[in-house]
Amino acid sequence: MSNSSPLLIDEHNLSHAWAKAFLHIIKNPGKEISPLVVSITDFNDGIPNEDTDIRRSLDNCLTAKGEQKIETVANTIFPHSLWRRSKYEREGLFERYLNSLPRIKAIEPHKNRRGLYFERLIAFGSGPRNGNQLEYIISEYQARPGVRRTMFQASIFDPGRDHVRSAQLPFPCLQHVSFVPQGETQTLTMNAFYATQQLFNKAYGNYLGLCRLGNFMAKEMGLTFNRMNCFVGVAKLDNITKTSDTLAPVKEACREALSSKTD
Repeated sequence: MSNSSPLLIDEHNLSHAWAKAFLHIIKNPGKEISPLVVSITDFNDGIPNEDTDIRRSLDNCLTAKGEQKIETVANTIFPHSLWRRSKYEREGLFERYLNSLPRIKAIEPHKNRRGLYFERLIAFGSGPRNGNQLEYIISEYQARPGVRRTMFQASIFDPGRDHVRSAQLPFPCLQHVSFVPQGETQTLTMNAFYATQQLFNKAYGNYLGLCRLGNFMAKEMGLTFNRMNCFVGVAKLDNITKTSDTLAPVKEACREALSSKTD
């Protein structure tokens, strides 16, 4: 059962955006929102604002339920620590990631056997630049900034690999991403499109990983990252019940943060 009315959340804080979507499901009938649009802005040098109490309480809850922590989920979309270790040079990042990919997949073979999001973005399996869609977008923009903006999109979903008859498929939920340079302001907006999204155990990490990816692309394109839009066909509360005692600290942290914030 889903909440049939669209929900639009426009926030300056990633934690507050996630909290609004989470509490919306908690307060309303059903366990789904369809559709959900989350827009996050006001970054600090590309870094999204967060509420430490919300993030900590959610991470504790995820750990208690045997789920991946927020940082782990975020790294499937953009491996921020590898970028830092590559001294913020994209060629080094791409090389390090591909060299580390067998080890990364082996950490959670059941979840990673079909691939990872960043892998599809830089090693799709076909296309120019040996399937490195991010390198293609960056290089084309640097060579001719006025090029058509439809060029600045990257696919994750691949019909050849992903149109299978399995009843449940953990990957990919994220379908594709697009980047919108704004020449007048020298800024970059990023859009992400999900068919479905697991609100409890994935969404916060998804938002964080997407913001980091958008910041990476902005820096490489010589722009400033200013907004991340996430479009979700069906956002659902999976793997936990609304009344679970484990969720109590998360609910409390979200309610306290939202009740005390000022826009």
